[in-house]
Amino acid sequence: MPNMIEVKNVDLTLGKTQILKGINVSFEEGKIHGLIGRNGSGKTMLMKCICGFIKPTAGEITVDGQRVGKDVDFPKDMGIIIETPGFIPYYSGYKNLKLLAGLNHKIGREEVRSSMKQVGLDPDLRRHVRKYSLGMRQRLGLAQAIMENPKILILDEPFNGLDKEGVAEMREYLLSYKAQGKTILICSHSAEDISVLCETVHEMDKGRIERLS
Repeated sequence: MPNMIEVKNVDLTLGKTQILKGINVSFEEGKIHGLIGRNGSGKTMLMKCICGFIKPTAGEITVDGQRVGKDVDFPKDMGIIIETPGFIPYYSGYKNLKLLAGLNHKIGREEVRSSMKQVGLDPDLRRHVRKYSLGMRQRLGLAQAIMENPKILILDEPFNGLDKEGVAEMREYLLSYKAQGKTILICSHSAEDISVLCETVHEMDKGRIERLS
């Protein structure tokens, strides 16, 4: 399978701190890939660079054949959860997703409803997002990431706030997306989540990366 994401010689310096140091890594299409490492190791910053949210100081990132920051500002066909998903607190989950769907005009009401049902949320629930549990917010974040049926999912700690049953369901969702040919990059503190789901695992430490398996 071809590489969906390629990162070549990427450095990132913010202020006087070097966050990423000579990152070289590629992620093959149609697989689930894992990034592990302690807080501050650079995992989230690497994901932000791949998504086009932060421009690297040096090096290049290619996603689906297009250079990020040159051919495209933000990669197309990508669903993202990075850090705690941000939603309008006094809207329902459905209203939040409907508003976001209106930005790209790719999908309508049925796709929004379907994405919520896929992750175990009721699109007719009128409860405001500010009254959601952390686990419900994570599910809503995943619904937002998948609703436009993207080729690539970038998920930073997608299991945060989920109970044991929620984690098991989330794993099932991700395996079903992989079966549809999606490329998924997951960052997690949990070695078990990574070992169960991922076909490749890369560890980050102090801004550097190494392949574990």
